[in-house]
Amino acid sequence: MNDGLKVLITGASGMVGEGVLLECLQHPSVAEILVITRRTTGIQHPKLTEIIHKDFFNLFSLRDQLKGIDACYFCLGISSVGISADAYYRTTYTLTMHMAELLVQASPQAVFCYVSGAGTDSSEHGRIRWARVKGQTENHLMKLPFKAVYAFRPAFMKPSPGQKNVKSIYKFISWLYPIGRKLSPNSYCTLREVGLAMINITLHGYSKKVITGRDIIALAAK
Repeated sequence: MNDGLKVLITGASGMVGEGVLLECLQHPSVAEILVITRRTTGIQHPKLTEIIHKDFFNLFSLRDQLKGIDACYFCLGISSVGISADAYYRTTYTLTMHMAELLVQASPQAVFCYVSGAGTDSSEHGRIRWARVKGQTENHLMKLPFKAVYAFRPAFMKPSPGQKNVKSIYKFISWLYPIGRKLSPNSYCTLREVGLAMINITLHGYSKKVITGRDIIALAAK
């Protein structure tokens, strides 16, 4: 790590992953960024290597590229709305575990940061389906022999300036951010803070494994 972090980012063509990627591109402690994506981010930068890979359920051909990774910022995810329970489970749990198990074989020294979300159910027995699946994913990731695994549970995330992939709802309710930040800082953070928190937790560690909005704000300020 003396020469800078080598970071793997998934979901970089989505809102959260793009925000984390932009922060990593600017951060002096990040030397190399590997993005595995189904479609290009459209970003060109000396730090960035982009691999277009259509089948995330079959990543064995990428094993050599996964060696020497210091951190994985796993921002890939889908909404549970409008899809079957099986499809959501396969994309949320099965896909995540497939990549994590492959990565831990290639780079066991890596720090794995998984973006789940506020409301995730660690007990795996609650009434909300998506929360149970996210909780199971977090729990099983934490059993893998990485250097460390952290579950990030942000709620509202304000996009960073210059982002292209912003969910429509955020464009309409962004005016809520300054009010919400004052009234409920645990529920409101920026994607810049999410990216900074991931980098700082990789560099310095943290006392908690489940990272809430308040933790994200504290880590970003380090």
